[in-house]
Amino acid sequence: MQKITLPERPQWRDKAQELGFTFADMHGEPYWDETSVYQFNLRQIEDDIEDPSTELHAMCREAAAAIVASQELMEKLAIPEEHRDLVANSWANNEPEIYGRFDLAYDGSGPAKMLEYNADTPTSLYESASFQWSWLEDHLATGVLNEGDDQFNGIHEALVARFQSLFAKDTDLHFTAIGGSPEDYATVECMGWAAREAGLGAHYTDLEKVALSTDGQFLDAEDRVIGKLFKLYPWEDLLRDDYAINLKAADCLMLEPAWKAVLSNKGLLPVLWQMFEGHPNLLPAYFEDDAAKSALGETFVRKPLFSREGASIQIVEAGETTEASPNNDYAEHAKILQAYAPLPEFAGFRPVIGSWIIGTECAGIGIREDRSRITQDLSRFKPHFIRD
Repeated sequence: MQKITLPERPQWRDKAQELGFTFADMHGEPYWDETSVYQFNLRQIEDDIEDPSTELHAMCREAAAAIVASQELMEKLAIPEEHRDLVANSWANNEPEIYGRFDLAYDGSGPAKMLEYNADTPTSLYESASFQWSWLEDHLATGVLNEGDDQFNGIHEALVARFQSLFAKDTDLHFTAIGGSPEDYATVECMGWAAREAGLGAHYTDLEKVALSTDGQFLDAEDRVIGKLFKLYPWEDLLRDDYAINLKAADCLMLEPAWKAVLSNKGLLPVLWQMFEGHPNLLPAYFEDDAAKSALGETFVRKPLFSREGASIQIVEAGETTEASPNNDYAEHAKILQAYAPLPEFAGFRPVIGSWIIGTECAGIGIREDRSRITQDLSRFKPHFIRD
C-alpha cells in the first residue's frame, strides 16, 4: 500500500457536474481529490481487506442475534424500550439487508482493524461505486495507468445482483432521503440506479414528503402507497421520532431493516469483543461503565453509542484527551471505550478504508483521508487502484 501522485484528469470537475456529483468540492475545499491516489497489491486487497470484511460481517450477524435476544444488551445499546419488539421481530423475520460499510485502519501490513460499522445509512456510495470507477477507466484509456491495473470495485454489480435476489422483476421500491442534501441524494440515486438495472421500479420522494393514508400506510409525494422503502434516515433517529408509532401499522418493508439499529451502534464494538475476544481484526472495546475497561489502561478512544462523521469522539492518551472532534447532540449518549489504533500517515494525511458489504459479502472499497487523527465530515475521498 502506497500513496502516489498522478495527474488530474482534464475537466474532471465538468464531468462531475454533468454526472450530478455536485459536492466534489465543499466549503472551498476539495472533497474528491485525485491529485494523489492509493495503490495496493492484490494480496493486500484479497487477504487483508476483502476476506476479513466478509468474516467481520458474519460475526456482526452473530452479534445481532445475541443482542436482540437480550433485554440487557438492548438497553445498553439504548434501543428504546417501546420499539425493542420491532427490532427483534425484524431479525426473527429475516428482513433483508442491502448494504453497509466497515471503517478499517490499515497500513498495508498486518491485519486491518475494525474501527466501526456503518451498517444502516452509510454514504459515499456514489463516489465509491461509480465516480472512482470512471476515474480508473479514464486513466487506463489515456495510459496514465498500466494495462492490467484494476480496482477493487464490484459495488454496483453486487447491488444489482442483491436487488435481483430479493425482489421479483417489476417490484416497486421507494427511496427517500432528506431533501436538499446532494450527498444523500447521490446515495439513494445510486441505489435506485441499481434497482432499475435489476428490473425493479424505483421511485424517489423527499423524506419530509412521506405521508400517511387514512388507514395508516405510508404514501409518497404522488400519493402512491409505499410497500418497500429504502430510507437514508438512521434508525437511532427514526426510533425516537414521533413518526415511529406508525411503523407497525404501515406494513412497509424497511431497508435497511430495523435490526440494523443494533449494528450501526458503537455498542456493537464491546459486544463483538466479548464474543470474539482476540480476533485479529477487532480492537478491544468495553462499555464505559464496565469495570473490565481497565484492561485498556489510560490510552483509548471514547465514542458515543451514536456518532456520525466523527462527531463527539475523543482520543485519550496517558489519561489526557489529546484530540477531540466537535461535540454535538451525540455527546449526550452513553459511551464505549475502544483501544486506540493509530491510522497510518501518508504525506500528512491519514486514510481510513471504507470496506463495502453488499448483502453479506465485501464488494469494494472507498478511501477517505484527513489531516486529523479523527476522520470527519469534510475528509477527502481518494481513488485507488491495484497493481501487481
